[in-house]
Amino acid sequence: MNSVHLRRTRLACLLLLCWAGAAQAQLRLPSLNLPQPAGVVGLDGLARPAERLIERSVPGDLRGLRLDSVARLLQRHGALLEADPRGAPVVRREILANSPDPEALRTALGLGFQVVREERYEELGESLVVLRAPAHLATGEALARLRALDPEGSYDFNHVYTGSGAPPPAGGAAGQAARGGPGGSGAVGLVDSGVDTGHPVFEDAAIESFGCDGTRHPAPHGTAVAALLVGRSDRFAGAAPGTRLFAADVYCDSPTGGSADKIAGALGWMARSGVGVVNISLVGPPNATLARVVAAMVARGHLLVAAVGNDGPAAPPLYPASYPGVVGVGGVDRQGRPLPEAGRGPQVMFAAPGSQMVSAAIGTPPYRQVRGTSFAAPLVAGLLSKSLPRPDRAGAARAIAALTAQAVREGDRISNATGHGVVGAALRIDPARFR
Repeated sequence: MNSVHLRRTRLACLLLLCWAGAAQAQLRLPSLNLPQPAGVVGLDGLARPAERLIERSVPGDLRGLRLDSVARLLQRHGALLEADPRGAPVVRREILANSPDPEALRTALGLGFQVVREERYEELGESLVVLRAPAHLATGEALARLRALDPEGSYDFNHVYTGSGAPPPAGGAAGQAARGGPGGSGAVGLVDSGVDTGHPVFEDAAIESFGCDGTRHPAPHGTAVAALLVGRSDRFAGAAPGTRLFAADVYCDSPTGGSADKIAGALGWMARSGVGVVNISLVGPPNATLARVVAAMVARGHLLVAAVGNDGPAAPPLYPASYPGVVGVGGVDRQGRPLPEAGRGPQVMFAAPGSQMVSAAIGTPPYRQVRGTSFAAPLVAGLLSKSLPRPDRAGAARAIAALTAQAVREGDRISNATGHGVVGAALRIDPARFR
């Protein structure tokens, strides 16, 4: 290489370095998590693989996943949980008494039952007493004793409910800084596990939190569902970005998380807060406490949107989606075909995208593919929340009618797989967007 060419080469390198320094100064704030070609060195000097934004593993058919999870839960936490006669998980030695008669409650205490905690849901006209069974009685025997003692009363196990989908797995450390942006008009509720409010999709979100005594327990399922409700970033948008989110964590990283009394308490908070539409992407067996609180919410003009579950088309109905008045949501694929694992039956009111879609994940990468009716439900809830910011019986009926008019279906018939039809197809965030 001659001396002239060498000087030109050095000068070009020097100019390139000066340009890079200036560009770095301009782009450093705000930091944008943009994808770059594999092997390219970013402005921070770190190599950035092409797929750092999204984990490209694809969840498969979910049938059997929930039952396997329940079996592991019972095995791992046998000291705190047990199975009811149908095999559903319940909190060991706890019985829920719904708006109990004072005399019956005094008699129960005289038999050795103990009051663990009490809740009053003034707006719903309900109260709940959690009782601990005497040491000499098994949980099932204790329930039978109370029902025999007070035949007119309402008593049940404290059932535990689980998520209805394959969430993005947890990655690295989760941000836990609370977000409190101005948000937009209206509100929508979420009863689920904890939300990673430090995720970029919640940068401008206004989030009110409930549960866990004020501590934060971000979890993959709750974060993914919340993002599909109100999240927004350069590549991602939920169904109702800018809507204030009322997020209740009913798990708190506890083995007894997701119990019926925790869900009832979260719904009581939604009633006090005046949230019109509440998403519940949780499933489990029928429960007397949950049935009463749900019925009171529906009567008050709330719309409860719930996933119908992924136990397969022949599985028995799951709750709360199957309670009267609840908006049960099934899932469809990219072509609008029902997911093979999605529940079927009259409880399905709508269907929405539930596979070949992306939502927020905890850690790195920040987005991953999700699947299941858990992630179809928030799309429906977000759409409905635009028409029902506060509880209103007539408004709830109008919101359902308006969404029904938008639904895509074959003819005028109601399907056991998709209900009134498929909604929110345009809300599915395709994984190809992250390439």
